[in-house]
Amino acid sequence: MRDYLLTLCVTAAVTYLLTGPVRKFAIATGAMPEIRARDVHREPTPRLGGIAMFFGLCAGLLVADHLQNLSSVFELSNEPRALLSGAALIWLIGVLDDKFELDALIKLGAQMISAGVMVAQGLTILWLPIPGVGVVSLTPGQGTLLTVALVVVTINAVNFVDGLDGLAAGMVCIAAAAFFLYAYRLWYGYTIEAAAPATLFTAILMGMCLGFLPHNMHPARIFMGDSGSMLIGLILAASAISITGQVDPDALKIFEGSTRQATHAALPVFIPLVLPLTIIAIPMADLVLAIVRRTWKGQSPFAADRGHLHHRLLEIGHSHSRAVLIMYFWSALIAFGTLAYSVHSASMWIVLGITVLSAIGLVLLLLPRFTPRAPRWAEAVVPPRYRRRKPAATMPETAVEEDVQRGDEDAVDAEERVPVPAGLHGATAIGNRGRFTDRRKAGTPS
Repeated sequence: MRDYLLTLCVTAAVTYLLTGPVRKFAIATGAMPEIRARDVHREPTPRLGGIAMFFGLCAGLLVADHLQNLSSVFELSNEPRALLSGAALIWLIGVLDDKFELDALIKLGAQMISAGVMVAQGLTILWLPIPGVGVVSLTPGQGTLLTVALVVVTINAVNFVDGLDGLAAGMVCIAAAAFFLYAYRLWYGYTIEAAAPATLFTAILMGMCLGFLPHNMHPARIFMGDSGSMLIGLILAASAISITGQVDPDALKIFEGSTRQATHAALPVFIPLVLPLTIIAIPMADLVLAIVRRTWKGQSPFAADRGHLHHRLLEIGHSHSRAVLIMYFWSALIAFGTLAYSVHSASMWIVLGITVLSAIGLVLLLLPRFTPRAPRWAEAVVPPRYRRRKPAATMPETAVEEDVQRGDEDAVDAEERVPVPAGLHGATAIGNRGRFTDRRKAGTPS
């Protein structure tokens, strides 16, 4: 565990320290696209954060290769090299997309090629464990198709959820933490050496996200861009492929006794084998809903819109930071709830705890509907968010400004809901101006 923590810290430190220079590089090279209608930020923000994340990945692998307890992963398995090869390719395509806005089909082809590069070097699904049946061996063609499909779906699920400051990095970090605990349990608890690569990958992935988050939290100073979102999506998929398709379930000794007994015993073990799918359940649901929504409207599935889950949270009335925290909460509940059930499947306390936390999550989700408003006579002594304010369209601009300066998140939302004239940058980007209006009177010198 000490070596994994050291690898995580080195990865986080390298990513954190490089993000600042990368931000300056992105500004110098013009990797600051104009605000689009679906964006929620108000000013052009540099991309290319994936550059720092990729070098964090390289630093983590390099350090792990020189650690006594982790060097065997590189000696006994070719998976780290396969991961680095696929990651370098998808990262390069992402950098070009952040700068030149590549076509969606080109990126899709690059994702498939990156998955094929990993398959060619041995990082592929060899068999599938099925409860009550046992291990089902896959042909090379079946394993390749399944591996490519898992990589493409995971990359696009992470890319779709990358719509708010700190959202994608935080959710993937939560997913990686839960998956790390499960993989480490297999490696250390069951002494299964085949689980060591997945444990290393998830530790490095946590370091990449933790190192980038301080620069990406609201208000973000830099975005990871497709170079970052596709990269962390590929690493998460590679971890799933490594532990699902490479670890022999027979080593867990779960297929003993009758078929019914084996199925019952295998249930809590098999659930975490699809843990990467459960921990990206929210991005996956967002991906499916987006495809259905766009197809129903006669649009391309790759057409961008403002119908994602995080956009809907903002429309309900949540502030930017609160919407991100709610998405974190649900991701952690699904991921760690699944992990807890795999360890103590017979405990009703776990089921009860998940149910209670789900109810709390629903209350938090609907919180804007229950925000209390103070009576008129008490407005002078309560925080601004509890006052009965006039509609945003009729409020003086200076009043909204003063509420924002006092930290009233609802005032920020009110400011963003001001009707936008045609020809500007969309629903939340009010033209080419700063976050706060200029207080200088007309005619005053600069």
